[in-house]
Amino acid sequence: MIDIVKADLNLTIHAEAMIQLIDEYARDPMGGGEGLSDYVKANLPVELAKRPSAHVILAFVDFQPAGLIVCLEGFSTFACKPLLNIHDVIVSLPYRGKGLSKLMLQKVEAIALDLGCCKLTLEVLEGNHVAQSAYRSFGFGSYELNPQMGKALFWQKKLPDIALLSEKGR
Repeated sequence: MIDIVKADLNLTIHAEAMIQLIDEYARDPMGGGEGLSDYVKANLPVELAKRPSAHVILAFVDFQPAGLIVCLEGFSTFACKPLLNIHDVIVSLPYRGKGLSKLMLQKVEAIALDLGCCKLTLEVLEGNHVAQSAYRSFGFGSYELNPQMGKALFWQKKLPDIALLSEKGR
């Protein structure tokens, strides 16, 4: 039995399932190869639950945590409408190939439509061809405003942890 639900992170079963799945993904080479810190494990469900713009979808197979999508609302200035960014997509190894990502993406799309979003966005690793294929089959494609300017690139700049900085300054 497959059950796709919008998580309530105040429920222990949902919070624990989310941590289990994200930690599994983080340990995978696609997730960086290093498990979550104790701080993240202890605080992530509480912090996400505080944010009404966060939407967490869980897939359970026979009551076992099998998949997860974490989405965060954003805003399109060009469309003057909200958008929903898919931040994490995880299907646990034993459950891959069973269509869970499609079922979870359908739930995400329904949420985005209810919110009046103009689009769904996500980023995917260049070498993750399986995920790229799944996203393409669901209607995703690369992002460009003008073909002459090329496709959009996803960049980041890591910032210092303020809590650690304040500890050092004492």
